Amino acid sequence: MGKPTGFLEFQRELPPESAPLERIKNWREFHLHFPDEQLRQQGARCMDCGTPFCHTGLLIGGMASGCPINNLIPEWNDLVYRGLWREALLRLHKTNNFPEFTGRVCPAPCEGACVLGINEPPVTIKSIECAIVDKGFAEGWITPQPPVQRTGKKVAVVGSGPAGLSCAAQLNQAGHTVTVFERADRIGGLLMYGIPNMKLDKSVVQRRVDLLAKEGVQFVANTEVGKQFPVEKLLKEFDAAVLCGGATLPRDLKAEGRQLKGIYLAVDFLSANTRSLLDSQLADGKFVSAKGKDVVIIGGGDTGTDCVGTSLRHGCKSVMQIEILPKPSDQRPGDNPWPQWPKIFRADYGQEEAAAMYGEDPRKYRITVKKFIGDKQGQVKAVRTVLVDWKQDDQGRFIPQEIPGTENTYPAQLVLLAMGFLGPDDSLIGQLGIERDPRSNIKAEYGKFATNLKGVFAAGDMRRGQSLVVWAINEGRAAARECDRYLMGSTVLP
Repeated sequence: MGKPTGFLEFQRELPPESAPLERIKNWREFHLHFPDEQLRQQGARCMDCGTPFCHTGLLIGGMASGCPINNLIPEWNDLVYRGLWREALLRLHKTNNFPEFTGRVCPAPCEGACVLGINEPPVTIKSIECAIVDKGFAEGWITPQPPVQRTGKKVAVVGSGPAGLSCAAQLNQAGHTVTVFERADRIGGLLMYGIPNMKLDKSVVQRRVDLLAKEGVQFVANTEVGKQFPVEKLLKEFDAAVLCGGATLPRDLKAEGRQLKGIYLAVDFLSANTRSLLDSQLADGKFVSAKGKDVVIIGGGDTGTDCVGTSLRHGCKSVMQIEILPKPSDQRPGDNPWPQWPKIFRADYGQEEAAAMYGEDPRKYRITVKKFIGDKQGQVKAVRTVLVDWKQDDQGRFIPQEIPGTENTYPAQLVLLAMGFLGPDDSLIGQLGIERDPRSNIKAEYGKFATNLKGVFAAGDMRRGQSLVVWAINEGRAAARECDRYLMGSTVLP
């Protein structure tokens, strides 16, 4: 702790962003950086709190409290304050393979558990993290670090999202020969096609992939294990395998009129847009355009927000985001105390942009869809909704109940379903004969990550269900450690 009175002297400040009405004209990242002096001041706000809950990574009430990868936050905050940026980068990489990803897309449970945040705005941990790693790349401090020697063991990693990449990075550092299989045409999984470019520029993803390749990780794109690459070959040619394929089955909506044209799963809408953007700057037209359309997005999470931001950049006529849950309160409710993640009302980038464009937040709460209405050509033209009230049933569960007389109809020529994911695809798991848990995810105990098939491990959303990028990195690293132990009898991986 470099400045004991820093939290008293400096107020929380966030780096500037491009103005909403300007940034929707392009697909570039809209977060800007502070100059070093302001970052030093923000690092100085980190207090000598005794027990830094920010890096505990606990699960409280089913949600992360503190950093799931146990980032050494107070240490690198202090180093930034003292101007020791290279040392701060070393401390950051000690626990996090990809701080340039988490520094951009993580919701920052660390900040929710910041001790200063009990009665003051918390330390700006996320923006400092991003600044450290970006400076590291800019200064040329981050270079390929291939292992000194190889073990002769071969490991297959299936899936190149954050879990797969972190797993591959760690196993490669242990000296194993690692091959990463990805069914899409580019490496990166969720990072490449699940998150829009303005939130995570794809050059940032490719930069890290290229670095891993120079360190010796082998990448095989356009190859789905179980289809283009048989599972028998996987088990025969590799000494071990780690399944990191994600939770890729989207939740659909069973409502009258679902078969109408113009209704898409959000993941298909977003991935096609990014692919076309990277291939041709959208010139090839191989994406679903929201231009000139009334867009209704069903789902109030991050994916729904990304659909809002993407639709605005297309030039939609209007955008509405439907959320079945009640609107969160502005302050922590009584049953949500620190250091739990604060369940409060927030406006993300998409809502800010929609409010700037149309004068109001696009979200509507406690609403569910009754039916989709189409025209004579089978194209969706409107959405019929109804308000719901959440009431407890005989078992104490809260169940949404329709409120009579509250039906409404909204115009919609494009509907995007952004209601989360149910679990992993069936094909590969079924072919391997791997056991599943009651939620349909791969059954593998956290901390061990071993499936019922010898030498086959699982990590990330494929094992735990839909979750955060930072949890995927946590699991990828931990699964690599257990895989290394299986191969060598012991492990030196952290």
